[in-house]
Amino acid sequence: MATQNKIIVKIDNEVIELLGAEKETFIADRNLIQAEIKKFEDAEAAKAIAKAALLERLGITAEEAALLLG
Repeated sequence: MATQNKIIVKIDNEVIELLGAEKETFIADRNLIQAEIKKFEDAEAAKAIAKAALLERLGITAEEAALLLG
């Protein structure tokens, strides 16, 4: 027996189950938001790696770089 996922939202004191096109739109929007979050996390990780590589090339620690910039 297959189970169907339900999407239930609460607005103020009203609880609504999304069905049909509203459910599909909600799922598509959620997937888009999750993809954007993943891109942001990947970009942040890439920046951290680039910073670490630069500090290593310069031969200084993150603390020393903070002192120079502060």
